[in-house]
Amino acid sequence: MKSMVVGISEAPTSHVAARSALELAATTGATVHFVTAVGDSEAVVWKVGSDSFVLDTVESARVAMKRIIDGFGVAVPFTVEAVEGNPAKAILGVAEREGADLIVVGNVRMQGIGRVLGSVGDDILRNAPCNVLIVKTV
Repeated sequence: MKSMVVGISEAPTSHVAARSALELAATTGATVHFVTAVGDSEAVVWKVGSDSFVLDTVESARVAMKRIIDGFGVAVPFTVEAVEGNPAKAILGVAEREGADLIVVGNVRMQGIGRVLGSVGDDILRNAPCNVLIVKTV
């Protein structure tokens, strides 16, 4: 296995899936590509005195997820990407671009009515260009 794509967000359950992916990557030597999705990107300008700071929600999400992943004590090669749009489409797009061998996501909303209405995991299962690992997180 050379490459895997992992969906991650602020949800603690996605962190469980991310840790499982990292453990698997450590045994296979795979590079892990973490992906987080942001609804609508917008830039906010903050002014402090004569200085202006531009905060972009996509970049802010990427930095936040990188901080979380760094906190896991990662010992494998990884990337972190934030994408504007639908989470399933973002994960699938990165998996296709990277030629991923595996997509890893958590099982949040993979039961009951959430499954019927089309959860991220369900969308990925139906459209994945590679194998999918659904990590039991709850």
